[in-house]
Amino acid sequence: MDKNQQQLIKLAHTKMPFGKYEGKFLIDLPEYYVVWYSNKGFPKGELGEQLKLIYELKLNGLEELIRNIKIRYPKPH
Repeated sequence: MDKNQQQLIKLAHTKMPFGKYEGKFLIDLPEYYVVWYSNKGFPKGELGEQLKLIYELKLNGLEELIRNIKIRYPKPH
């Protein structure tokens, strides 16, 4: 499995670590919330990179891709 596949599997299982939507999978965050981050500025580090990718996926209607990965592949360790 290549690095991009591993990143998508990790993304599918990542939950929001803080705030109003703490504990929700990133892919399940409301679109307006991800757009708000896009306008405000994404957090630094890995979470910010993941939220940028979630933004692009939602913008292009590709949420099901991540939801299917979450179902098909178990949570990575």
